[in-house]
Amino acid sequence: MGPENLRFAVAEGVQLLGDCRGSGVRGTILLAHGAGQTRHAWAGTATRLAGQGWRVISLDLRGHGDSDWPADGNYRLTAFADDLAKVAQTLAENAPRPHLVGASLGGLAGLMVETHVAPGVFASLTLVDIVPQMDPRGVERIMAFMTQNADAGFASVEQASALISAYLPHRPKPRDLSGLSKNLRLGGDGRYRWHWDPRFVASVRETRQEHNLEEFEQKLAGLSLPLHLVRGRMSELVPEDAVRSFLAAAPNAHFTDIADAGHMVAGDRNDAFCDAVAEFLSRLGG
Repeated sequence: MGPENLRFAVAEGVQLLGDCRGSGVRGTILLAHGAGQTRHAWAGTATRLAGQGWRVISLDLRGHGDSDWPADGNYRLTAFADDLAKVAQTLAENAPRPHLVGASLGGLAGLMVETHVAPGVFASLTLVDIVPQMDPRGVERIMAFMTQNADAGFASVEQASALISAYLPHRPKPRDLSGLSKNLRLGGDGRYRWHWDPRFVASVRETRQEHNLEEFEQKLAGLSLPLHLVRGRMSELVPEDAVRSFLAAAPNAHFTDIADAGHMVAGDRNDAFCDAVAEFLSRLGG
């Protein structure tokens, strides 16, 4: 039996799609993916955590996967944060507040929710390989990968897989490409393209200077909710000095450093990642 599909109405007439798994006897976990990903990136994580008694909702962010593309191409960080706050408030109408596990973009948007948009809407916040003071070189490398072949697309799923393997040489090339195919969309011209709005990268580059990320870090000490940073030890985005700065600003935060994992922590070491998330949430009584 597959997951239940949920839809959430947010701003600008946008609807977000989520997959829901699990009974929820231990509470609700909301999974928010990174830039250029879809809810399917969490499939293994969601299945495992649901098996432990959690209600797990993996969400397609705006402009990604099967969620709507905003007509005006609004992909400001504030838009993603507003969306997550709305989803959390909807989920909390008939249940306790959800725990957010956010990777990269999803984590940064969750942090904006708790520092600026709607503090207290989440029961806890797990940041997956993202901190306010990220390495700009890593950001540019990710943006460059996302724009590569974005317009021209790919002749086959195998061609897209080869590009990913070149970008992530430490990760074994999968034999089964069915998971990757869910992150691609087949166009009328017979070519495959990433399952996200191509306007997204341009919007990020145009608007990312709107936010003072140092201010984010200054607000960390004032957060009252439990905070967890999960880093891939080979991360190109979160170097060790950025971790030290984060933990100095948020001395009560829990920290997990996962060996043999890069920025895509859940994809690189899903078992270790799930163990870290489950252990942290168990500390909270979940």
